[in-house]
Amino acid sequence: MKKIVLPTDFSEVAQNALVYALELAKTFEAELLLVHTYELPIIEHQMAPQNYQVLFDSLEWANFDQFKNTMPSIHAIADQHHAEHVRLTPVIMDGDLLFNLKTLIANEKADFVVMGTSGASGWKEYFTGSNTADAILNLQVPVLSIPVAAHFDGIQTVGFTTRFREKDKPALQHVIDFAKHLNAKVKCIYVEPHDTENTTATYEDWIDHFRKEPVSFHIIPSEAVEDTISDFIKRESIDIMAMMTNKHNFFVQLITESFTEKMANHASIPILAMHE
Repeated sequence: MKKIVLPTDFSEVAQNALVYALELAKTFEAELLLVHTYELPIIEHQMAPQNYQVLFDSLEWANFDQFKNTMPSIHAIADQHHAEHVRLTPVIMDGDLLFNLKTLIANEKADFVVMGTSGASGWKEYFTGSNTADAILNLQVPVLSIPVAAHFDGIQTVGFTTRFREKDKPALQHVIDFAKHLNAKVKCIYVEPHDTENTTATYEDWIDHFRKEPVSFHIIPSEAVEDTISDFIKRESIDIMAMMTNKHNFFVQLITESFTEKMANHASIPILAMHE
């Protein structure tokens, strides 16, 4: 991890995510790109071209001034977390946030995104209809989403959901490598339905494959996937929950269906989305 992108609108949500981003940048010795985007207004065509330019320039300078005025508080937070040596690079871009993030990631070869999310009463509100949800589903780098209720107190345990597919192994290895930098352990959970196609040999293969890594496997027979994951997070004191995601898998079900009240008590758990 060499470059971490943190979108910011200078809100409490963004400042809370900043703490996690700084801690990761400090641990991985990464540069932190602080990205602020703003939308240009739609102007009626009768407006003179020179007036367009005056308006756009004033908006650009206003956003620049806001960023400049916020930087001292950002540096103060960095000092509080002993991350004063972290390279902080402010970036101002006009236009759509997701488009700009894709462009920035490509141009800067950034490899990780940290985003704040407001996190209402449960995980559906936590993601649905938000910039965070768009980023999780559309960016091709890992996205760590930080709810405003989260409080950084170190990362000792990282959870990872799997179905023991062969293509899940590289993702788990990425999570293990991430956790090892943090001196954390990984707990891998599979909620096993009665009609699973997995066999004992499958589980033994995974255990043997990762036998030298700081990971444990938890195979829990149940048809109540959401409840089981919820109980697992609480029982195992999970600090970050890592999941693989695409636009058709279980992760998307978590953020679009009824997984709300059951997870309300865990709205302070950051989610690390890994793409298939």
